[in-house]
Amino acid sequence: MSEVLTQKQDSVLVITINRPEAKNAVNRAVAEGIAAAMEELDSDKALNAGIIAGAGGTFCSGMDLKAFLQGEFPVVAGKGFAGFVEAPPAKPLIGAVDGYALAGGMEIATACDLLVANKDAKFGIPEVKRSLVAAGGGLLSLPAIMGKRMAMELALTGDFFSAQRAYEVGFVNRVTDGAAIDAALELAASVAAGGPLALIATKRILNERGDWTREEMWKKQAEIAMPVMMSKDSKEGARAFAEKRKPVWQGE
Repeated sequence: MSEVLTQKQDSVLVITINRPEAKNAVNRAVAEGIAAAMEELDSDKALNAGIIAGAGGTFCSGMDLKAFLQGEFPVVAGKGFAGFVEAPPAKPLIGAVDGYALAGGMEIATACDLLVANKDAKFGIPEVKRSLVAAGGGLLSLPAIMGKRMAMELALTGDFFSAQRAYEVGFVNRVTDGAAIDAALELAASVAAGGPLALIATKRILNERGDWTREEMWKKQAEIAMPVMMSKDSKEGARAFAEKRKPVWQGE
């Protein structure tokens, strides 16, 4: 069976890491499969958002250490660990976390734009306990998401933390009693209803704004936003509102 499965549900692409026997640990095949799925998400105009999940009740236990000891690295050139953490898709990506999201698994979750977790999910970056470094993006991104001191505690202790605690510190958007994928699909449907060009531009502005100076931020924002404002879809959005109907997006 394929290490990574994809399924289209309306305008959402569901990407599933499919190594339940290995707690969905990431090997080279998984990294390549996720990279291909992310390319499909961005290239297919019928898709507006993606979801990444794990099979068998576990999100991802991180890098496959057995494969690592054999000299295998789950990295794709230009895309990083798991085939996307260094170069996430342009379109919105939602993580659906059941069970454990540990080490590289938490870094996959960190690279998502939105996160939904089952109430019993556990998160952690325990690399220091194995004399490793969480170099899959967690140390770079977590301080901006949950604050430096919380990120420092998690990284230096390697301790696990709960879905509820993850929600409290702003790492998780929604905690659910049921399967995370169900709540993620509900959230994805809400996101995917937006105009595709507007979704991409909005995500880009939110992600890039931290690198802009005060003097250039309005100019940079306009460079990204104005092409969307002048698009066919923006006119369709206004027309659909006036006609009290759902818009039909063309991605143009």
